[in-house]
Amino acid sequence: MPKKVLILGSTGSIGEQALDVVARSPELELAGLSAAGSWERLVEQAREHRPPVVALTGTDAAGEAARALEGTARVLSGADGVRELVLASDPDVVLNAIVGTAGLGPTIVALTEGIDVALANKESLIVGGELVTALAEATGAKILPVDSEHSALYQLVGAAEVGTVDRLVLTASGGPFRGRRDLSGVTPDEALAHPTWSMGGRITIDSATLMNKGFEVIEAHYLFGIGYEAIDVVVHPQSIVHGLVQLADGASLAHLGNPDMRVPISYALHHPERADVPVARLDLAAAAELTFEEPDVEAFPCLGLARRAGEVGGTAPCVLNAADEVAVEAFLGGRIPFTTIAEVVERTLEALPAATPGHFEDLYAADVEARDRAQALIDRAGVL
Repeated sequence: MPKKVLILGSTGSIGEQALDVVARSPELELAGLSAAGSWERLVEQAREHRPPVVALTGTDAAGEAARALEGTARVLSGADGVRELVLASDPDVVLNAIVGTAGLGPTIVALTEGIDVALANKESLIVGGELVTALAEATGAKILPVDSEHSALYQLVGAAEVGTVDRLVLTASGGPFRGRRDLSGVTPDEALAHPTWSMGGRITIDSATLMNKGFEVIEAHYLFGIGYEAIDVVVHPQSIVHGLVQLADGASLAHLGNPDMRVPISYALHHPERADVPVARLDLAAAAELTFEEPDVEAFPCLGLARRAGEVGGTAPCVLNAADEVAVEAFLGGRIPFTTIAEVVERTLEALPAATPGHFEDLYAADVEARDRAQALIDRAGVL
């Protein structure tokens, strides 16, 4: 029997590539699709791949899709509809590529039902790390990372004997401003010009500020249960080495490959098996040179802010994420300069001391409060 895959966020970059992986694999079957408001593209996907049920967060978009797909697929509507989709599609694995905190709810539903989650939604662990990992442990569901770096570490850690991993090393491309110290005057177009990966707007800006790598440090802490003091970041502009583990006997294991998100997507969806993926094979002679350097934490303070928020724990990572999301949107909208993103995040963290969440509702409340505080700072950005 093919493994049934539900793809959430199917009209984004990761979702599109996941559809390609599913369509090419006889071992996988599409159970359903979701999108936020891009109903035209979702309708095209549904007509081509024929899932029995789909969902759109936007109610107007869902109405348009329902008319277009009448007699072809059941269409669910709203945030509740996306969560209902997790149950209605009866998947074996949910690939969660929803952008933002909206992805936390479907992750909770899937894990509660004991369904494995192929996780591309960072916020599920950034915002809800302690509660999400406890939920997965309680139900026995697996969290299978889709990020290239965490997928690499997942494979490397899994190959090592228990208790032998000393350190984890995450690699970063350095983004479009690697080596640049003066970041005043950076435009959104410049910040969106990532040298290696093709990603959505927010994650590309987070890569430019190195906030994304800070988020990945927090994710690694929760995914692998390792302390922050044992998680390093190194800048590697070629993006060939995706992750590295240092072992107790002094050996280091590295995961290498050409940058192509279909590789970690396929690994997560086929796990514990592997499948053929039509990607270019790594030619080290052609690559010629692999270089590494320390990140510039003074020019890119977001990396340090994220690490400190992770170390504080509680609601601090939730506040970090919410403030960053608001600040990035403001930068893309031309309302604040690039360097103010870090300032907004830092000021919001200072204003909202971390608390210990007892329930997911506590995290949603902290998220709302952090967004309001960050927005207030942006509205009077002249005093930052």
